[in-house]
This record gives sequence, C-alpha cells and structure tokens, in this order.
Amino acid sequence: MKRFNNLILAGVQEGYSDIHISGDHPVVYRKNGKIVFGSHEGYSPEEIDALCNALLEENELEMLRTRLSVDFARSVAHIRIRVNIFCTSRGLSMAIRLLPGRIPNISDLNLYPDLKDYCTLESGLILVCGATGSGKSSTIAALLSEINRHQKRHIITLEDPVEYRFNSQKSYIEQRELGTHMHSFDQGLRDVLREDPDVIMVGELREPETIRLTLNAVESGHLVIASLHATNSEDALYRMCNSFAPDAQDMVRTQVSSVLSLLVVQRLQYMEEAGFRVPILSILKGTNSLKATIRDNRFAQIESILQTGRAEGMFTMEKYEQEYIKRRGRLTPPSISFKPSPESANSRLYRSPLVDPRVAGAVHDMPGISRTPKRSPVPRARVQPEPQLEPQPQPDRGCYVINDNSTMEDVISELDK
Repeated sequence: MKRFNNLILAGVQEGYSDIHISGDHPVVYRKNGKIVFGSHEGYSPEEIDALCNALLEENELEMLRTRLSVDFARSVAHIRIRVNIFCTSRGLSMAIRLLPGRIPNISDLNLYPDLKDYCTLESGLILVCGATGSGKSSTIAALLSEINRHQKRHIITLEDPVEYRFNSQKSYIEQRELGTHMHSFDQGLRDVLREDPDVIMVGELREPETIRLTLNAVESGHLVIASLHATNSEDALYRMCNSFAPDAQDMVRTQVSSVLSLLVVQRLQYMEEAGFRVPILSILKGTNSLKATIRDNRFAQIESILQTGRAEGMFTMEKYEQEYIKRRGRLTPPSISFKPSPESANSRLYRSPLVDPRVAGAVHDMPGISRTPKRSPVPRARVQPEPQLEPQPQPDRGCYVINDNSTMEDVISELDK
C-alpha cells in the first residue's frame, strides 16, 4: 500500500488523469489525453493480487470473484480515485482515474449557464444522458454543487460508486454507495422517501423497477437528477418508456410526460482552436409540446421539437456548438477543472460495526444516554404432555391357523374344543 500511495501522489504531482497497472508490464499513465509509458519497474501479477486484496472489501472481493470485475472508489493519501479491477491474460489489471479534489462548477465545465435555473426547481426530473466517459457524473456533480452552495435543502445521492465527495454548505448532503450502503438502487429508492429528502440523485437508470421508483419519487414532490446511457434525446425517452411490458407503457409515458423538466445529452468533442475537449450538449426542455409528444408516443418528432425550440432555450448539438461554444470568449481547459488534487471533503469515512460486524472495534455506550436493556425472552408456558395410556390387554379370542393340508373335519374338530 505504501508503494501504491506514492504512485498516486506522484500521479497528482505530474498531472496524470489515469494510471494503468498490469502484471509484468510497466505502469502506464494518461496525460492530456495521451498514453505515456512509465520508465520504472511495474508490478508482478502476485503483487497486484496482494494490492487488490488490501484495497477491496469482502463484498467487493465477492463481486470480483463472481463478475470477474469490480468498480469502486477510494480516498488514498487524501486523493479521491475511481478504480476498475478486471481480469486479463496477465492476471488482474487496474484502471485508476484520479479525480479532482474540488467539485467542478457549471462554468468550469464550459456548460450552458441556464442550467443553473433548473437547480432551483422544487420538483421535477432532470435527466443527464450520454455515452460512457462523456462527463455525465461531472455535470451532475456541478448541478448538485450549485444547489449546495445556494439553497437550504436536503440532498441524498445513490451512486455506484461515490466519485465526488461533498461537504455540506447551505444544503445538507448524504451520499450512499451501491454495495456499501445499500444492496440495490431499488432498495435505496424505497428507503430514500422515508429519509426526508428534497433532492435525490440516482447514479444510473438501468432496470425498469429503478425507472418506476424514480418516477414515483418525482411524483411525490421531489427534485430528482439521474443519468442514463443514451446518445440522443429520442433514444433516452424511448429506452425509458419501452423498457416496460407493453401493457404498462402507456402509463409510463404519461408519468414521464408529467414529470420531465430537462433532458441533457452530452458528448466530449475536441476543439482545434482551444486545444482540448469540451462538452457539446443537446438541451430538451419539458414544454407542453414535448409532453404531448411523449404521451402520444410520437418520439420521432422530438428532433423537430429541438430544431424549432431555440426560442425556448433548446439546442441541438450542432446549434449548441455554433451558437454557444464557438461564440464563448474563453473556455476553461480541463487541466484546470479536472486537475487531480487532495479532496476537499473533510468528513471521515466510517463503517458502523452495528451494520458490519467485521469492522474492528466495539460499540460503547454514549455518556449521558441510558441504554434500554434488551428484554429477556418471555418464557412460554410449559405445556404438560398428556399422559400416555397403557394399552389394555385384549381378551384372547383365539387364533386358529389353517394349514394347506388341513381338512374340513380337522377344522370342525378344533372349533369344538
């Protein structure tokens, strides 16, 4: 672990965004989007096994055994990292993302400033969509940071894993991680409605039940921010509504149309004039025309709503690039926004031994608080067994055995005795 900690610290100092560790291979880094091979000796497969065993919790080890890969986040030497461990021909390999210690804001990410307006909603559904690696988690973190800095609200996040750790500012933030603090997104969504939230963040909409519970949470009067893997607005809404059985799709379309406030689809695109990648957005707002289109199952018309909705603040990706990105005077480079640094979250990570008995340490009584003694189990009334009656001897009625060789006269003579 000491060698691993030094590797993470060196990566921060050199400005690396990713570190790759594989058996019998030099350590590989990514800097400014380019792969760089390390010059010093790498790890042996056995050393990687020992490192993974030290990093992983028991439930994560079990996931690695069953799925042959596991994704998790850790704070190592006060640096937040996201790690994926997977199986290769060299044994276990590790892909490590060095996360910025400071939560990026909307301006830092070169996002459209009007997104701040949706952070003031009391209720509604904000969907952030895109392919893997398109920056969805960072955009959602920026939206939550905006709420945290300016509003007094209770925010609960359901994540897999927890990437950005927040300090409560004006808002009170609690973060829950899949596999560590909840068994599933479905369970987390059922629990969260009893935890007095104002804002709920759902890390990813995958299963129909998760989508159903998310829509129910919005209908109950909460602001929900969720991510979904989709490459355009039509695909996102089609996937949400058609992941259910045919007889339930009409009801789901009605739900989505009534709660959807904003749908953002983003991709990262390299800008020659800037020299780095920036997010290009498609912004679809929950207008009356969009709601009617969703209810009537006319998803093919969503693109035309985007094209004609510029006056209402909507953008296609092409319009967004031309009218906002290229006209913006100064773009913030990702080397500043995503510079790996010691995390600013100051709360310690703690796992209660009441939940996980494998955690070292005992639970002590709090001073000044009387602890209600556990009740001894009430003994059940002892039921006396009913006395067993001795079998009464039966009178001998006489038994006669008739042999095959016996004649009728022999039988009659026996009866006469």
